[in-house]
Amino acid sequence: MTNESVATGHDHDAEIDHPVFAAVYDLLPQSLFPRVHREYLARDLAGRVLEIGTGNGAMFPYVVEAASDGLEYHAIEPDPNMRPRAKRQARASGLAVDLRDARAESLPYPDDAFDVVLSGMVFCTVQDPDAALAEVARVLKPDGEFRFLEHVGADGWRRAGQELLNPLWERAGGGCQLNRDTVDRFASHDSFALEEIERLEFGIFPVTPFVRGTLRRRRERPV
Repeated sequence: MTNESVATGHDHDAEIDHPVFAAVYDLLPQSLFPRVHREYLARDLAGRVLEIGTGNGAMFPYVVEAASDGLEYHAIEPDPNMRPRAKRQARASGLAVDLRDARAESLPYPDDAFDVVLSGMVFCTVQDPDAALAEVARVLKPDGEFRFLEHVGADGWRRAGQELLNPLWERAGGGCQLNRDTVDRFASHDSFALEEIERLEFGIFPVTPFVRGTLRRRRERPV
């Protein structure tokens, strides 16, 4: 563990293993995550694409529907309970996926490797979101897109409720955090220009609101 990790309380080598959460996730109705938002992430995909935190592969059918010829699809998933599910979904969907055991905080790819990076409800769970976002910026090509769909901290009494429930939710939800200010983190990062962002009023308290949007990697890396 690095000194920085010690200071921030993040252990990038900590094991990720949530068998109960993986089993429960399979049972969640897909209607909780409206089709239109997954289609937003998958729209017009081309070139080399990376999905971080693919989970059980729920995005794969949407990718197959929207992909153009020549798509090269990569994905990472650190939970050993999720990866077999993702592999089965890839076979069922007919999607060729290079699926790797890796964490968002340490992506096993060179700089400027991808045209698009996708994140669907991932940054609520990664242990070090700042390190993960820096990695997204590193592996994206200049002008590459980072597309995201994330649930974030609410306002007012809902925020207070999220703060109260978060310790229990984190244990039950595979490390998921209810109260992260993900939008602020994304919008203020020096490596990205904000293309679009939309607040979505769907979901059930305490997992609401959601945001979706697109960031574009700046041509010049920050000094």
